[in-house]
Amino acid sequence: MDERINLCIDLKSFYASVECVERGLDPMSVNLVVADPERSDKTICLAITPAMKKLGISNRCRLFEIPKSVEYIIAEPRMKLYIDYAAEIYGIYLNYVAKEDIHVYSIDEAFLDVTDYLMLYNMTAKELAVAIMNDIFNKTGIRATCGIGTNLYLAKVALDITAKHSEDFIGILDEEAYRQTLWAHKPLTDFWRIGKGIATRLAKYGIYTMEAIAKADEDLLYRNFGVDAELLIDHAWGRETATIADIKKYKPKTNCISSGQVLMCDYSFEDARLVVKEMVDAICLELTEKNLVTKSVTLYVGYSNSLDLKPAKGTAYIDDATCSSIELIPLVDNLFRQIVDERYPVRRINISCNRVAERGSSQLNFFLDMQKKEKINNLQKAVVGIKKMFGKNSVFKAMDLEEKATTRERNRQIGGHKSGE
Repeated sequence: MDERINLCIDLKSFYASVECVERGLDPMSVNLVVADPERSDKTICLAITPAMKKLGISNRCRLFEIPKSVEYIIAEPRMKLYIDYAAEIYGIYLNYVAKEDIHVYSIDEAFLDVTDYLMLYNMTAKELAVAIMNDIFNKTGIRATCGIGTNLYLAKVALDITAKHSEDFIGILDEEAYRQTLWAHKPLTDFWRIGKGIATRLAKYGIYTMEAIAKADEDLLYRNFGVDAELLIDHAWGRETATIADIKKYKPKTNCISSGQVLMCDYSFEDARLVVKEMVDAICLELTEKNLVTKSVTLYVGYSNSLDLKPAKGTAYIDDATCSSIELIPLVDNLFRQIVDERYPVRRINISCNRVAERGSSQLNFFLDMQKKEKINNLQKAVVGIKKMFGKNSVFKAMDLEEKATTRERNRQIGGHKSGE
């Protein structure tokens, strides 16, 4: 395989940096956190400025964990604003490379395959990275860091480990440099795709570095990690065969649509039932908007954090694929009453519509009232159209007015956080 040159660009403390730019402040010198104080001082900070990181404060700390001696600004999340900034920055990437060579990894991070552009611009990979980073800063005020690698994995590791120790915030790695400089690096959790669980399992065998993984008995790794051992071994050597072109071509065998939320407090059995109905109703509208139907729904319900209980989980099936709330709400409500213990309070709810398919692709069932189903579908389409035109809260059901209902508040959020609108 021909060697590719990849950039992995990260927007430094993105949410906090945006809030500083909006206030005319420098995130490198100002203490600011993005958090919702209405959720109590136990709420997790979505971002903190680099100035606070220099004080040794964790990026994902809770408000009460910030030392009392540190003075700082609290900025409420404005997710719509952050999306607007991210869209503008994506537009900057498009000034340099085609969309086919860009993979957006998250709202603040993207991979760019610049292999075929270096000769065009008569630049080295580092020179091109600097040009893009400067362009981002000049147009938005947001500072960026960059990892450069001969594959996607090395670009990501160069960003996560090497760039932060570089004066120009750029890290560069190929397989040889990776083995020379990072084989002995600790902890293993600094490396992409190695979490605490994997690191703990490796530690049982005295494996604490990438070099140790590379030189470990492969049978041992396969016994412990199964097929994932192959990726672990490749990454230990700095190898990665997947490219952005491969990512663009990938199509999953099955699709699902899911929704989940962590409730602001413990909910009773009946209040949690209400929320489940709201969530199913919202999923039905999403299915309708995308012209999709489902034949099964999986429900996951987690109990209060104060209880050491296994979550309740189950799947309900329906004979004929549908997106109708009249069919799916009773189906999932019945499942909830079957699997959830009403004695215990609920804190987390996740719902997934499985193996979704385009509406009309399912087999006709002559025992069903197709005219009634079409009428319901048209009604849901009308609701979707009104919400698109006038906002998500322009139409809602009576249950959404209940004291413990969450739909109207969630409609003012993006990704579970305030949109700022």
